Amino acid sequence: MKCPYCGNDNSRVIDSRPADDNASIRRRRICDDCGKRFTTYEKVETIPLIIIKKDNNREAFDRNKVRSGVLRACHKRPVSADQIDSLVDEIENEISSLEEKEIPSDVVGELVMEKLKDLDPVAYVRFASVYREFKDVNTFMDELKGMLNH
Repeated sequence: MKCPYCGNDNSRVIDSRPADDNASIRRRRICDDCGKRFTTYEKVETIPLIIIKKDNNREAFDRNKVRSGVLRACHKRPVSADQIDSLVDEIENEISSLEEKEIPSDVVGELVMEKLKDLDPVAYVRFASVYREFKDVNTFMDELKGMLNH
């Protein structure tokens, strides 16, 4: 790390500790050349996720949008807030692990449906009916039959 005082490339870490609720590491350093001390912070660099919508518009991934969709699907169902937060965390982690900068919205939607199917079947059908834009009762029944067959 370059010294902010003299510009020397050699410095040593003399103390490290977590900072910002373990979101970063605070390091105290000493310059080998001038002997002055300074502080640096180390954070994980995350790739901002961009979602490609059905109309090809692009917007930043917003976990609150996913959470609100799951909340609506789980309305008046025996699903706790912790279960919903855990589900949203799983979805966000899986999307991040794809290591893609841009992700189609249908990937996110299918992932939400897959997770909801395991969590609560009624919430799954509610979400699927909106996400897949069921046009009539027959489409709805086809989805239910497919779910019952599995």
